Amino acid sequence: MSENLLDKLYRENITVASINKRILAYSVDEIIVSVLFLIVYWDSLMSVSGDVEKLVLMVSNLFFQITLLRVVYHTFFTWYYGATLGKMMFKIICIDTVMLSKPTLSASFLRATIRIFSEWCFYLGYVWALGNPCRQTWHDKLARTVVCNAY
Repeated sequence: MSENLLDKLYRENITVASINKRILAYSVDEIIVSVLFLIVYWDSLMSVSGDVEKLVLMVSNLFFQITLLRVVYHTFFTWYYGATLGKMMFKIICIDTVMLSKPTLSASFLRATIRIFSEWCFYLGYVWALGNPCRQTWHDKLARTVVCNAY
């Protein structure tokens, strides 16, 4: 299937994004989500900033909210724009492997959800991309997407 996808991308003059660009885009997205989280919970975090144990307990209790924020961020931007802000900054885009267009809402949600699970599995889903000719991670494979250079 990968060779078939590579042929399809080549025929449409689409190139697969490099691992370096994807890592940089990932880093930017993580910073953006972290800043959003800090903005939303700043007052709560500052109220317990003097006590490290309370701060750790509060952050661990907010784990679900952090995860939800990440899923919503990645789902919305991938569905609406075909790229998150980090991907836009590095001129890469996520496309559907069938129609070579922006992923659907359900595919974007699946991709964002599997992305979280991939991170929980020690980033093995990302390591998978290193041995894949299309550089697809687990969340790309399952959502039937590929990250390409935008022109």
